[in-house]
Amino acid sequence: MREMRRKDREIPGHAAKALLEAGEFGILSTAGPDGQPYGLPLSYAFKDNCLYFHCAVDGHKIENMDDNPKVSFCVVGKTRLLPDKFATEYESAVAFGVVSEVRGEERRNALVWLLEKYSPDYIEEGKVYIEQKDKVTKVMKITIDRLSGKARR
Repeated sequence: MREMRRKDREIPGHAAKALLEAGEFGILSTAGPDGQPYGLPLSYAFKDNCLYFHCAVDGHKIENMDDNPKVSFCVVGKTRLLPDKFATEYESAVAFGVVSEVRGEERRNALVWLLEKYSPDYIEEGKVYIEQKDKVTKVMKITIDRLSGKARR
């Protein structure tokens, strides 16, 4: 894999992980069998150097991940336009890894982690919702192989 071109903007691994922990959403990128890239925004939970998300049991991204489990996931943190400098202050993290479906206790834990992140005041109601949607929901995990971060502050 190529090294970062702007080494002066590289942020340390702990700062990139902090962006993953704090991010509201990220962009999952997959590739189809024909090599066509496909990126889409997702809500996610970050635990134990893995990213977890839920999705439908079939569809374009599932087909892509079944064909090629290598993915990337990008989170953008704070940004600020600098119009007089024709630039932007930003911070971002990109995770590269392999995606797989999770089951059993890890699946249940991942769904609760998503509840804790996005609906902390509705955990019990969320657990009921999870049970109702169980048959139409997959839970996926990206095991991170490499993480990079970049910022202009």
